Amino acid sequence: MNFLERLHSEILVGDGAIGTMLYSKGVGLDVNFEHLNLVRPSLVAELHAEYLAAGARVIETNTFGANHTKLTAIGLERKVREINRRGAELAREAAAGREVFVAGSIGPLARLKGEEKELSPAEMTVIFREQAEALAEGGIDLFQLETFSDLPQLLCALAAAKATGLPVVASMAFLEGGRTGGGTDAETAARQLTAVGADLIGANCGAGPLEILATLRRMAAATDLPLAAFANSGFPEYVDGRYIYRTTPDYFADRAREMVAAGACLIGGCCGTTPDHIRLLAERLKGMRPVARQVAVVAGVTESKPGPPSRTDGFLARWGKEPVVTVELDPPRGLDCGKVLAGSRALKAAGADAINLAENPLARVRMGNIALASLIQREVGIEVIVHITCRDRNLLGLQSDLMGASLLGIRSILAVTGDPARLGEHAGATSVFDLNSFTLIKLLADLNAGVNGLGNPIGDGTGFTIGCAFNPNSPKMEVQAARLVKKVKNGAVFAQTQPLYDVDRLDEMLERTARLGIPILPGILPLVSERNCDYLHNEVPGIVIPEAIRQRMRGKEKEAGVREGLAIAREFIETVRGRVGGFYLMPPFGKYEIAVELVKFIKG
Repeated sequence: MNFLERLHSEILVGDGAIGTMLYSKGVGLDVNFEHLNLVRPSLVAELHAEYLAAGARVIETNTFGANHTKLTAIGLERKVREINRRGAELAREAAAGREVFVAGSIGPLARLKGEEKELSPAEMTVIFREQAEALAEGGIDLFQLETFSDLPQLLCALAAAKATGLPVVASMAFLEGGRTGGGTDAETAARQLTAVGADLIGANCGAGPLEILATLRRMAAATDLPLAAFANSGFPEYVDGRYIYRTTPDYFADRAREMVAAGACLIGGCCGTTPDHIRLLAERLKGMRPVARQVAVVAGVTESKPGPPSRTDGFLARWGKEPVVTVELDPPRGLDCGKVLAGSRALKAAGADAINLAENPLARVRMGNIALASLIQREVGIEVIVHITCRDRNLLGLQSDLMGASLLGIRSILAVTGDPARLGEHAGATSVFDLNSFTLIKLLADLNAGVNGLGNPIGDGTGFTIGCAFNPNSPKMEVQAARLVKKVKNGAVFAQTQPLYDVDRLDEMLERTARLGIPILPGILPLVSERNCDYLHNEVPGIVIPEAIRQRMRGKEKEAGVREGLAIAREFIETVRGRVGGFYLMPPFGKYEIAVELVKFIKG
């Protein structure tokens, strides 16, 4: 009787955590667990034997992270096939002579950091195929695709695994509220995975038994496929330099019986679970059979959610009627806000529509821009566009700060990935990058819709006008245009560009982005000297200054440099003012007086 046939007549017990147990056996966290298949195979075989002795009927290979992206990070990319094949062989050897199934474990690809290139679905499928084929060669009975938070990535892994002809379990990591970190709810995951041919679907990791149970019930109402459940042993507690899981095997096994009642027929453990958990699990589930289920028919329901703010509100209210001008000012390096407040007042008097406040540009420490924006709006009465980066806060901190910004009256956000911390002045600082600009925009759109990143309600919504950055100086403008399409799809309603000095570049940008129909404000950064010009062109990412402009700045310093830089900026503005709806001014070195002159020139 094969694996799928067994599921129709009995509950199969899976094994428990691999990483937790290897760590308990003295393997350090700095060691690649999958590489142990080659360098310490006896230790991996010992762990398989312990789970089999505890009563597991399905054991997983030690290959969860053995894909090209993760192994490349430690120089083992050429050993992908060897590590996976050997992992399958070790599990197969341990199961020899027993009525036990071997599941080839495949986990998600390495998480992108910052603006690293996203892999296409075709590229991801190729990576997963390499791992899947090696596992199949090693003699597995089925695939266990697990701990995925991104549904499109899981669909690629599923396609690669299905191509081998073996059964596939497709499992996602759901957090509190039944949504993955990528924002997919349990019902959507269940329906899509069913539609593309998964043999089992389920939930693992992410949360403890009670949350997994709630997620299973939701999935059971959306699909008639068998369900799999591999819960964590509760939430970890950090004690004396290590994570301790408090959920007892008894509690874990009791919740597993409820999972059977909810429709699960393959049940094991994830992070923090041990052979003791699996032993009691096997005892409690012995003799239980899969339950009959009825799939709910979902009627079409239109959910009313707040849309993006209207252009009749805020700084974009005059778009298309008169030039809209935003100006970037630098938050202070210390606590004195006098200069930025004075600049804001002067710019408002000149006719500027909004002030931009960057967040620690070039990864250099400045005053927090949310609090400063609130002060400017309150004391000066001009709208502030707050730049939010993904570098400095994790997903929790970003959501908290954004809700706090809404409370303080901030209504416009420019979402950017941010310069990596290594570029800055603090050698000990690290970059977080839980999100990038695309996913930050999606998070902002969720907050506008009245839900947080997990889909849990937060109230009426934040009402942010969501902006994004666009780099027209890239040698491949079509790539930047495609990125902008994705940002708009995720929720961006306006864009501001890197500094532009080339009219032809601007025209190409307008041509490639015209169909999007969103306001795009070209960046204007006046030059002030030959030295400044050369620095921007050669050292600052995203800025390209044509040779003709650099020639004009040759030998220009001090007042002469400022005059020539202003003349270049005015000429550019005058040439393109009929083609764009506004400008994004970036006065150099905090010289807001330069921006005041340009605002008057544009508005006049």
